[in-house]
Amino acid sequence: MKKAILSVSDKTGIEDFAKGLVDQGFALFSTGGTLRAIESAGIPVASVSDLTHFDEIMDGRVKTLHPAVHGGILADRDKQEHLEQLKAQDIDLIDMVVVNLYPFQKTVENPDVSEADAIENIDIGGPTMLRAAAKNFKHVTTVVHSEDYDEVLQRLKSNTLDEAFRKSLMLKVYQHTAEYDQAIVNHFSQNKEALRYGENPQQNAYFVRTSEASNTLAGAVQHHGKPLSYNNIKDADAALTLVKRFDEPAAVAVKHMNPCGVGLGATIEKAFEHAFQADSTSIFGGIVALNRTVTKALAQQLHEIFLEVIIAPSYDEEALEILSQKKNIRLLQIDMAPILGEQEFVSVSGGYLVQDKDDVQTARKEMKVVTDVQPTEAQWDALLLGWEVAKAVKSNAIVLANDHQTVGVGAGQMNRVGAADIAIRQAIEMNDQVALASDGFFPMDDTVELAAKAGIKAIIQPGGSIKDQDSIDMANRYGITMVTTGVRHFKH
Repeated sequence: MKKAILSVSDKTGIEDFAKGLVDQGFALFSTGGTLRAIESAGIPVASVSDLTHFDEIMDGRVKTLHPAVHGGILADRDKQEHLEQLKAQDIDLIDMVVVNLYPFQKTVENPDVSEADAIENIDIGGPTMLRAAAKNFKHVTTVVHSEDYDEVLQRLKSNTLDEAFRKSLMLKVYQHTAEYDQAIVNHFSQNKEALRYGENPQQNAYFVRTSEASNTLAGAVQHHGKPLSYNNIKDADAALTLVKRFDEPAAVAVKHMNPCGVGLGATIEKAFEHAFQADSTSIFGGIVALNRTVTKALAQQLHEIFLEVIIAPSYDEEALEILSQKKNIRLLQIDMAPILGEQEFVSVSGGYLVQDKDDVQTARKEMKVVTDVQPTEAQWDALLLGWEVAKAVKSNAIVLANDHQTVGVGAGQMNRVGAADIAIRQAIEMNDQVALASDGFFPMDDTVELAAKAGIKAIIQPGGSIKDQDSIDMANRYGITMVTTGVRHFKH
């Protein structure tokens, strides 16, 4: 009978997976909480101690570190001497290892975590079993992610759990354990990089990495240029966060933590052209983030401008050659995969604030048209683009956009009508296809009236003011379509 060891910290889906393995003829062995979860589901399972004939000791620190486990996992089944040695030691073959690790990363996210707690959450037996099974992928299946459970069961049923698939699982294991080990290194070394200075030369500063993931700024590959400054890092993170929100080719230019130009296009070259046209003055000395490969043609466009940092998922070889001619530019390669569930930390006098990142998405179907006039499709495109950008602008924020670019941005003002006035005065165009997006509701109807006098015919805002009706009435008076989202996006 085939044998599987299951020992998971994240027990998502483990009961259904265990049942599926039993249905496919596996005998299950487990430990601790996993054993209890499977038993509670009425699924036949034995303790790993039944394999090792050795009880767990030292509060569970030693339970799977035993030849009966690792001999059964590591045996090369193509070598008769390995099989004979197992038989001599009365050790059974292990066909599958299902393990995910103690939640070290989650544990050390708690700013009050003690060193003892962090150490106790360093998994030893789990990585050892995973790496052993992954090494022997020709004979053993290793499952480290619960999202792979369904495919493993389907392949067992169809007899397609082949060596190629086991090799793909092996790669996931080593990536996972590498990230796990790096998290431990980062926590105990603090992975602290001294920066030249902070926001100003009189301020000392450090960059403390908590992740080396390829879709983070901390895990970026830098192809060219001197080290990033404190301000570079903050601006680059703002640009990266915004550009990741778009599925179509997008270019984002950021200056002082605010987007000064955002462009979309059928190609990344056209997207950058739109972003540059949105504010060809403010982009000077700024940071540009792109969500597509930098081509030779795009590099030639970028080369004409003074930029501090360029961020992209990849660069053509010719593009790197062109851009590397500029001594002071930094070229970063970052995976554009989204990051969900991150938290933000901000220091204050005597402590710090912690909050979830504002990554809430509002679909068009969840929005409400509250005026007599309905948006056209072109206006909808402009409204949605403006709304996406407004999330990234310091509050009070007003963004003017058409269906492919921002045309004016008013950021960080003490009142909303002031932000609208700035956006309108700097707008590169103004017509009935330009939409106004506000990150917060209108406390009065004055912003709507200002927009109307500028010729704006479409507005998107959260709604929720006790004077919403005044703004709606003002919009109806001027034939403006207004959409409310029910969600605000203040950014302080």
